[in-house]
Amino acid sequence: MTEQAVTDTPEPEAGDGVRRRDFINIAAVSAAGVGAVSTLVPLISQMSASADVLAASSTEIDISAIKEGQSIKAVFRKQPVFVRNLTAKEIEEANAIPADSLRDPQSLADRTKEGKENWLITMGVCTHLGCVPLGAAEGENKGEFGGYFCPCHGSHYDTAARIRKGPAPTNLEVPEYEFLSDTVVKIG
Repeated sequence: MTEQAVTDTPEPEAGDGVRRRDFINIAAVSAAGVGAVSTLVPLISQMSASADVLAASSTEIDISAIKEGQSIKAVFRKQPVFVRNLTAKEIEEANAIPADSLRDPQSLADRTKEGKENWLITMGVCTHLGCVPLGAAEGENKGEFGGYFCPCHGSHYDTAARIRKGPAPTNLEVPEYEFLSDTVVKIG
């Protein structure tokens, strides 16, 4: 009787439910998908910036103590930054030079924020070979044009940090920055 019961049960036809082979295929594809996701998630997440990099991506500087005519050196992304409070005379001298007569033509207005023309913020890295120019600290050589002087190869920058003499090809770079208040500037 057992033989008859076994032979009497009809074989499931294609399309009648899930066969063992279909189940194995679904299980294998699902396992491969889970394996792929578990491999890709750490790979992609390691590409994002670490906490120390994110912390160094911007710098806030209190500029309230910088008197007119003074400048300070700060650090942004492990490089020096010069923050200078220009005098009215320095602004006048910078504006008197036609921008088109310069090697890297930029006016002072191109290098400062509107309404804050007295605040010049530049990277403190010479555009020739990356030395740190002098002129930010009191008593340092400011070069022939009263701005910055690079002692490595003799580049001279004016009060607007524009290249005027020497091998440097371009002006000192102006980083992205914004004024958070009248006394705090955020670089980066």
